Amino acid sequence: MPASERPRARLGRRVLITAVPMAAILGAAGCTGSPEAHSAGSQPSGQTAAGRFFTSHEAAVVEAATARIAPGPADDPAEAGHPGAREAGVTGYIDAMLGALTGPVPVIFAGGPWSNRHASGPDRMADSIPPDPVTLIAWRKRLESWQEQYREGVAALDRLAGGDFSKTGPGEQDKILARQNMSAFRSLLFEHTIEGLYANPEYGGNRGLAGWRDIGFPGDIQPRGYPADEVERSDGRDPVAAAGVVADVLKFLGAL
Repeated sequence: MPASERPRARLGRRVLITAVPMAAILGAAGCTGSPEAHSAGSQPSGQTAAGRFFTSHEAAVVEAATARIAPGPADDPAEAGHPGAREAGVTGYIDAMLGALTGPVPVIFAGGPWSNRHASGPDRMADSIPPDPVTLIAWRKRLESWQEQYREGVAALDRLAGGDFSKTGPGEQDKILARQNMSAFRSLLFEHTIEGLYANPEYGGNRGLAGWRDIGFPGDIQPRGYPADEVERSDGRDPVAAAGVVADVLKFLGAL
């Protein structure tokens, strides 16, 4: 592939994906204005079905594309033991987000104050907080724009693949995604793939806490909280900083 069509450069996927999860966690938790939506039901790995927004074909194409951005063991043997977009149900996250306003009650913001991951009782984050009218208008415009981008993006991927992108080989899929005219859609896919990997599972991704487990993140820890020894104890050497890849990650993100 020509260097001009290689936006991912030679930065290891595992290093890159684990270098940005905290931003994704915060973004997908409503701290940066990114949208959230509960899943209508993620499909098991290797299966796709029509959802709130996607047709079954669109879901298959999006699953294939996100799996090239964040491949798991089924997509790259080098990722053995490390879940990717398929394993984390990223397509379910994206579908639920795009269709968040299709039901009688908008599913945008998770409730709280906490889930039942570290305490007994109900998952209070499963009860959405209704947005106010102004917020609802803003979200409707944002989601309508993204819906259009996904419809057009999936169609473009199929067209460049000469039929069905999801049935094209991994190498060819990478070349298609790397094309300059796919840069805007690729950026959107990257953002939503990272969110789907590391957002709270109530939003449809991070199936089985796959993303959190992979990076050693305990998730929302309340109401248990962190005891004093956990606060004071070092988490150990930062593998990303130690590998000296921060500058490379920033360059990669700037190329999207």
